[in-house]
Amino acid sequence: MTRRLGEAPGPLDPVEPGVVPVTSPVGMRIVLDVRPVQDPENSPTTAIYLAELLAAYAADPLPGESFALLLQAGLDDPTGGPEFAGLDVVGRRFLPPTRLLRSGALTIDPFLLRGASVGIAWRAERSGASGAVYHTAIGAAPLASQLSVVVTILDLAPWELPGRYQATAAARFGHRLRARILRDARAVIVGSEATGRAARRLLRVKRDRIHVVPLAARLTFTPAASTESADEAARLGLPDRYLVYPGRYDARQDLGTLLRALAMAAPERPAGADGPWPPRIVLVGASPDDRAALARAAAREGIGELITYTPSLPAERLASIVAGARAVVLPVLSDAAGLAAIEAIACGTPVIASNVGGLPEIVAGAGIVVEARAADRLATAIGAVWADDVVHRGLASSAAARAAGPRRTWADVARETRVVYAAADRPVGSG
Repeated sequence: MTRRLGEAPGPLDPVEPGVVPVTSPVGMRIVLDVRPVQDPENSPTTAIYLAELLAAYAADPLPGESFALLLQAGLDDPTGGPEFAGLDVVGRRFLPPTRLLRSGALTIDPFLLRGASVGIAWRAERSGASGAVYHTAIGAAPLASQLSVVVTILDLAPWELPGRYQATAAARFGHRLRARILRDARAVIVGSEATGRAARRLLRVKRDRIHVVPLAARLTFTPAASTESADEAARLGLPDRYLVYPGRYDARQDLGTLLRALAMAAPERPAGADGPWPPRIVLVGASPDDRAALARAAAREGIGELITYTPSLPAERLASIVAGARAVVLPVLSDAAGLAAIEAIACGTPVIASNVGGLPEIVAGAGIVVEARAADRLATAIGAVWADDVVHRGLASSAAARAAGPRRTWADVARETRVVYAAADRPVGSG
């Protein structure tokens, strides 16, 4: 099994290949593709990951550590904000907006990034760095890079759902190229053992190149967020008791099954049910087009009145809504990150999730995990958590105990990611 970073080897336990302890921390030059931070609505989980990781680096800089940031031309640069003031940024390179090419960007990006990264590690060691690496969380990396490449996998949907994400010849070629880059990377970071196993199965990434670095909740997601829940709920016109779906609205999600589950649960109030009935759910962040499509689908199921919509919310307001919810519901078909579940449990809120990716590892006893696409089982889980106070108290108690325990932070994620850099590095220019 891949060692989880941060775990020290025992006296007779050999250090796995590619995992080396940092005994005297010396920073590296890190080439980091931060384009998702400029466009968070397009890749919200990746944007959160990169922003939190950079802020953690800035809060605890290492001697000799420096950053070369790759950004998209034509968009605002958020990396100049006060939360990133501690970063030693030696350069910013602005790239053409390849995302406008859609599937074509998958093919063009590796070649474009190769040109952008040439020479970026030059004299890194003279400036006090211990070496240089290229880190990406979007799967796009320089082809035949002279730098050691570190890839964080936050999304496996293109390979788990090929019918949706590889429907055209251009998309198939682009994702094959991405898979080749991932296989060739010196180190691949995943958030859970399950995602690591999926990367080995779907992408044929070698076991010794996979490093488990679990994600962390943002600081606003704590049990204390519940103190603002009533005011926030009133401001948004939410019911007194509600479930919440804080996810995305794309092919990774399974909102059709969620609507069918609500329709199955609604007609018959369970014997001895506590509180209001039927269950009501809040969908956060749906665009006007998504909201219209969902409203039509809900009307067909006869449950339109059970759904409340809110706009996208900043982290502190979303945390209040999550903390005040009866449960967070995550019906998904692909989820390699599990961040929404991590943040719900950090608030002490139970989670009802699909048996997908790392979600079973993350949820454990703090919620209920059901088979994906199983509307009947999801309906049963929703009904139990909504109406049975004994069931809800047990799950909420487990979530609250984890929220009150030792809290994993983005400083931990940053520290363990630096260990991966050290493991992945090779002498500058040796490639």
